[in-house]
Amino acid sequence: MNAHDLGYAKLFSHARMIQDLLVGFVHEDWVAGLDFSTLEKVNTVYVTDDFRKRVDDLVWKIRWQGTDRWLFIYAILEPQSTVDDIMAVRNTLYAMLLYQDLRQSGKIPKGQKFPPIVPIVLYNGSSRWTASMDVSDLVEESPPGLEAYRPHMRYLLVDEHRYLESELKPMQNVVAALFRLEKSRRMEDVRQVIRELGIWLNVPEQQELRRAFANWLSRILLPRLSKKNITVPESIPEMNDLEEVRTMLAETAERWTREWRQEEAATVLLRQMRRKFGQVPDRATEKVKAAELELVEAWCENILFAHSLDDVFAS
Repeated sequence: MNAHDLGYAKLFSHARMIQDLLVGFVHEDWVAGLDFSTLEKVNTVYVTDDFRKRVDDLVWKIRWQGTDRWLFIYAILEPQSTVDDIMAVRNTLYAMLLYQDLRQSGKIPKGQKFPPIVPIVLYNGSSRWTASMDVSDLVEESPPGLEAYRPHMRYLLVDEHRYLESELKPMQNVVAALFRLEKSRRMEDVRQVIRELGIWLNVPEQQELRRAFANWLSRILLPRLSKKNITVPESIPEMNDLEEVRTMLAETAERWTREWRQEEAATVLLRQMRRKFGQVPDRATEKVKAAELELVEAWCENILFAHSLDDVFAS
């Protein structure tokens, strides 16, 4: 599992993320019947047919309101960045292994029916999702009498790139904020979302999620943005709170603005000096480029009345 996937796993290990995922992005009637105060992460350990242990799968259980009946939410750990044409097969396999684990661990005793499972796939690829949503679509149509043996199981797809900024921005939803960060093209947008997350998660019970977001931003998102030609700090330390990230980005933005203004002012001054005095010595060029912004701005005023380079640099 790569760093990006591990970052998602850490974020979606928090109940608030699962609640906002369901409420904000699953527009089906059954969501209204859930008691979100009962959300509970399920620790599972089971082995697939190729003898790989699956110990980090995100499995949550939640009760129906006013009952002792459970629903299991099974989220694929790795956010899919490419289309997997047998995703329906994978989800069916994982669901059956979860049922097997529930029986073998004694959580669902013999004679008791299994609870329903909703598999969810997070997709953040740029191409359209084209894989079949039900495993039955991957099985050939059966001759009469065999249709009953055709497997049926669907998964629920959450495609980040289907949502526009205009849809995500009004939502006070931490998963929507995650999607906005993933889709960011400007550092200003990143800073805005961080400010909003800082407000929404500014309660004691959400401190761990604040820390998880800060870790994900400093270790995953900001380094990745640098590859998209978005200017980020040269050195990004690992940070443990959103306020640290916000402060660092604000200070960095202020420094970048000041450096840009200094470069612009130096360029204008050197152009004026060449027009007025001709060739400018290298020593003078280096002096202008190395000077602080306020000094360069003062020299820009001096040149209006200067008769020589010495007059430009006069106090």
